[in-house]
Amino acid sequence: MSWDPEKLRSLFDLLIEKDIAEFEHEDEGARVRIVRGKIAVATPHVAAAAPIPVAHAHAAPAGSAPADSDVYEVTSPFVGTFYRSPSPESDPFVAVNGTVKKGQTLCIIEAMKLMNEIEAEFAGTVLEVLVDSGKSVEFGQKLFKIKKS
Repeated sequence: MSWDPEKLRSLFDLLIEKDIAEFEHEDEGARVRIVRGKIAVATPHVAAAAPIPVAHAHAAPAGSAPADSDVYEVTSPFVGTFYRSPSPESDPFVAVNGTVKKGQTLCIIEAMKLMNEIEAEFAGTVLEVLVDSGKSVEFGQKLFKIKKS
């Protein structure tokens, strides 16, 4: 199943207009779940063969480096614009070699005019930031490498 971006945009606009915080729909084995507000970082649940935009992620490693099973890749739960800081004048939420706490904001992904804070699912050390601020990201794109502590 393919999701028409214009239909999704209209759906997002309607959810915002009606102030609906959560929406879920399943059709032909493809599922989309939209949750407005903060979300946890991990691998999104996808029932379809092709990636679909979702705004809810489940706790699971998105991948690991072969040499170190404690290194996880944080991936984007949907398509949007990646921001490392809350504003252009502000310091980034996290830095390479910096430590993060569970629930700490790693970045913001703007999708459909909504600013979604992506939070750390666990405590650890940021090994690598894989995306530049202001760049577009795709569903499932790797954002960070974090070593779990």
